[in-house]
Amino acid sequence: MKRLYFLTKNIDSTESISHDIHAAGITDWDFHVLSKNDKGLYQRHIHSANMLQKTDFIHSAEIGVLKGTAIGLTVALVLSQIPIHDKQVPFEILIGIFLAGILFGAWHGGLFGAQNENFRLKPFHDKIEEGYYLIMIDVAKKQVDEIVELMKSKHPEARYCTKDSVMVSPFENSKEITF
Repeated sequence: MKRLYFLTKNIDSTESISHDIHAAGITDWDFHVLSKNDKGLYQRHIHSANMLQKTDFIHSAEIGVLKGTAIGLTVALVLSQIPIHDKQVPFEILIGIFLAGILFGAWHGGLFGAQNENFRLKPFHDKIEEGYYLIMIDVAKKQVDEIVELMKSKHPEARYCTKDSVMVSPFENSKEITF
């Protein structure tokens, strides 16, 4: 799946795009709009972006899992080599410490990410603050050209910005997008 990003200046255009995209078979599940005007989106029944699209929760949780894995593994390996009261630490305890490191990392990363803007949306931050509407459409790879062409023909006022994968990788950084 690919996520297509479009910017448009007004809610009327956004509403028209929503109708045309739904007529093309794209459901609300795959159509999201990010704007400062959440009330306007709600009043016009336009599917707004949710917390997972707005925040960096998933990306940061994945990074937290990687860091927690490294820390948990390191602590477990160190404890496995140090006898405590002339006894080795039981294997079950070492596994528990390792898993606790992973869980702590995911929790910590998720908390951090929930407070921060999604790294993929940072290039659009200023435009959204200016009042633009960011339209995100998730489509199968084979539909990308069809949807881009639909948008060009029916909505030339909407600027096609970029496409990206729907999947989030902990090794990704935000793209540089020029407007």
